[in-house]
Amino acid sequence: MQTRRDFLIGTAAGGALLGLGAGAYAQSDKFDLVIKGGEVLDPSQKLRAKRDIGIKNAVIAALEPEIADSRAKQLMDAKGKLVVPGLVDMHAHVYPQVSALGLPADELVPYTATTTYVSAGDAGANTFSALKHYIVGQARSRIYAFVHISSIGLSGFPVGEMLNIDYADVDAAAKTLAENHELVLGVKVRESLDVVGTNGIEPLKRAVAACERSGVKGARVMCHIGNAPGDLSALLDTLRPGDILTHAYSSVGNNTVQNGKLVAAALAAKKRGVIIDVGHGGASFDYTVAEPAIQQGLVPDTIGSDIHAVSGNTPGMPYLPWVMSKFLNMGFSLEQVVTMATSAPAKVINRLDKLGTLAVGAPADVSILELVEGPVDFVDTRKNTRKGDKYLKPVATVRAGRPFGRPYPAPFSYP
Repeated sequence: MQTRRDFLIGTAAGGALLGLGAGAYAQSDKFDLVIKGGEVLDPSQKLRAKRDIGIKNAVIAALEPEIADSRAKQLMDAKGKLVVPGLVDMHAHVYPQVSALGLPADELVPYTATTTYVSAGDAGANTFSALKHYIVGQARSRIYAFVHISSIGLSGFPVGEMLNIDYADVDAAAKTLAENHELVLGVKVRESLDVVGTNGIEPLKRAVAACERSGVKGARVMCHIGNAPGDLSALLDTLRPGDILTHAYSSVGNNTVQNGKLVAAALAAKKRGVIIDVGHGGASFDYTVAEPAIQQGLVPDTIGSDIHAVSGNTPGMPYLPWVMSKFLNMGFSLEQVVTMATSAPAKVINRLDKLGTLAVGAPADVSILELVEGPVDFVDTRKNTRKGDKYLKPVATVRAGRPFGRPYPAPFSYP
């Protein structure tokens, strides 16, 4: 949710509110919170070094080799830990009570160290108001959303929400997007046979139409593929630059790698600017698809987890740091996997200045992780296993300058 503080940060870039570098304070001035002694890794600044982070009034106020303890109202010890911009999960399901899959975002934080979640079509036009007012408005976690092209969203799960095409109400989705564009990034559609039945890619066409009819510049379609209906190339060719293909490495039926070869239309989509999201989930990440797809050019842009009430109980454990760890052990660098879970999804969201960075003036969203070295076993959603030698473990999370857990802020309230 974009709070008043978020709005001020976004609109005052370069102004007095963001003039919060070390020179803006006297040495006697105190920070609300200082994160001490961690190894700061911020790919957006090409920075990997020991730094202390000073936080004041919910923004990053200082990033220095050392900040005196005396300048901190509260201290958080990060020695021996990795300190990164607040993790951004491009694909999550955080609409409990109405969406049959949704989990409370704040309850996920100890397992994910994530500060920003994107609700991937949990709500349709008919159920969106409750998401906005009762879920987003009351969560400490930052939440954005895609509105589902189905007016009922995922409330009918496990029954496919697009078996009845009448639920795909273009005008209703367009209106929801237009009236809530500070929160809604675009329109979600699930293109799997068990979801769409005989309706083929008509739901996708309507999702594109809703984005265009909304009048919102840059509105995106997020398209889920599983066992895709009909000609996969026709589906992929419908996606526009800036749209998102999620579950790109699923092997559930008709998908991006067939007989070991990447479908040409998938690579063409990537080349024209379609965003490739992992969307691991409980059934949508197969090493035997991901490895050849990536080798042949279908490299992910964002590492969405697809965490929800079903996937969270599966052996693949699609909690964001664990999914990042899988890609770290597939040969991606630490800088690359952090980028795909911070600045890259923040750029896709494009609603808040300096989201996904620890630069001075950025929102004070910080994730603290431990890079654990040693043998580790991974499993995908098809029971394929891989050996690794390291993984990322959540340690602590700071959202808008306030830690989840200790040290407790006083007064105990949140922006």
